[in-house]
Amino acid sequence: MGSRAAYDLFHFLRPLHVEALGGQKKTHERESAWDHDELKPLTKTFTDSLGELGNLKLEHLPQDYNGSALTLIESLSSLVILGNNTEFERAVLWLSESIRFDVDARINLFECNIRVLGGLVSAHILATDSANRLIKGHYKNQLLILAEDLGRRFLPAFDTPTGLPYAWINLKYGVMKKETTETSTSGCGSLILEMGALSRLTGDPRFEAAALRALRKLWSMRSSLNLFGTTLDVVTGEWIEHSSGIGAGVDSFYEYLFKAHILFGKEEYWRMFHTAYLAVQKYFRHGPWYHDADMRTGKATYWQLTSLQAFWPGLQVLVGDISAANSSHREFFNVWKKFGLLPERYLLDHQMIHPTEKYYPLRPEFAESTFYLYQATKDPWYLEVGESIIDSLCLYTKVEGGFASIRDVTTMQLEDHQHSFFLAETCKYLYLLFDDSFLVDENYIFTTEGHPLPVLSDWHERLPEAYIPTNWTSVKSGRQTRPASAMSLQVCPATTLNSGGHGGQKAESACHVLDARSDHRCFSDEECGVDATNCRRRSCSIPGYCGLWLLT
Repeated sequence: MGSRAAYDLFHFLRPLHVEALGGQKKTHERESAWDHDELKPLTKTFTDSLGELGNLKLEHLPQDYNGSALTLIESLSSLVILGNNTEFERAVLWLSESIRFDVDARINLFECNIRVLGGLVSAHILATDSANRLIKGHYKNQLLILAEDLGRRFLPAFDTPTGLPYAWINLKYGVMKKETTETSTSGCGSLILEMGALSRLTGDPRFEAAALRALRKLWSMRSSLNLFGTTLDVVTGEWIEHSSGIGAGVDSFYEYLFKAHILFGKEEYWRMFHTAYLAVQKYFRHGPWYHDADMRTGKATYWQLTSLQAFWPGLQVLVGDISAANSSHREFFNVWKKFGLLPERYLLDHQMIHPTEKYYPLRPEFAESTFYLYQATKDPWYLEVGESIIDSLCLYTKVEGGFASIRDVTTMQLEDHQHSFFLAETCKYLYLLFDDSFLVDENYIFTTEGHPLPVLSDWHERLPEAYIPTNWTSVKSGRQTRPASAMSLQVCPATTLNSGGHGGQKAESACHVLDARSDHRCFSDEECGVDATNCRRRSCSIPGYCGLWLLT
């Protein structure tokens, strides 16, 4: 299929809400629609939906809000990756002249951070890199000025007794009276990349400091099992929902712990992620699946697959846990093939779609993990998966005005909505799967919304002692006093622990610690390692063999 077919899918990456109003119109007529938020591809109109993001009950919607160019901002880095620098320049210059955030609109802090602030910060970096993608002299940090203004409007949300931010804030008036104090783990633990990058670019430490204070407070609220809940109160610092998994409400929290370590080189983030990842593998993992569990007991609560969980294999690739990533990814693909698309929620214990969550809103997570696994393995099977995703999108979701969400994957009934993340992420990861020229000789991480941020030594508090480009981690010096896992050593298990010395044993996951002897014989617990599947420590039995003899 190749990059030609991928490009055929993405030729519409010029903002699709413009195409819906007439792609052949003159430039000034096309640009008149750019300030609107998202496309309605069936009716070829638009919706100003920024205030609806994360707002399931559609409460307190703004009355005189006319959009903040959400899809256009989200599309900027995708235009660069596609090589459409002409359209990128036109969009950047239009944004700098036309968009202001002094609007009476109540927005979700998390959604606005990852979509708008992240899009602006990333596009600013791309506009000022050495490739001179913009005509010299036309760009004078306008996007950074917009991003800094937006970041300042975020800061009042962090003015709480705990430092945990309100989930909702009015861009013009700040936190409203009687605002809800409930937020999610992702909502207060997934702000560090965008706000940290904004501080590094502007020299204003307040953004990173606010996000880091919230993250540290959230970390202090983990249970004795190193697990987290899903929702909490930002005033009292108490958990509201104690059950969680790797899906909605928690997903990007884990993602940002590791990516913050990559971006900023701070060991604190690595220690947090290492601890949290082991707890996830121990209490949530069941074979290739991950169920939800109570943070207090570790007992399973919900046996379900959700489309948001599909990001996890991609994160595991960055960790170097390729085997586990591949195992889960294949199960997601099996569900995709069963229905033609990935339903929002699939009940593992009943082997059926959740009766009220049959929809597919063009989510990117499965395509994202497919891209990462191909980058790590170069196995052509992942290209076949990408072809299957593209074929399904074109067959079931493509309409004259763009790409429509699916209301029910069992009937393929369409919904008149194209979310901004479709252009920011779904299309981007599929394109990069077939044409990764944007990444050649470059080192980027992608935010949870798919916005690329460069890994710069100037942003690191200290440089690693040794650098391994394959998974962006450092190797600790000094001899280990006892066997250690790949995660403890911060290395890819395939490149280091499998080099010999254990009688042919191979590390099977990032948390796997090999037994001292290849025949698994032992005289004490110290000679036993950590199980590769559930990350539990093995012990020495009375007959003298390492195994999971003690249930903990």
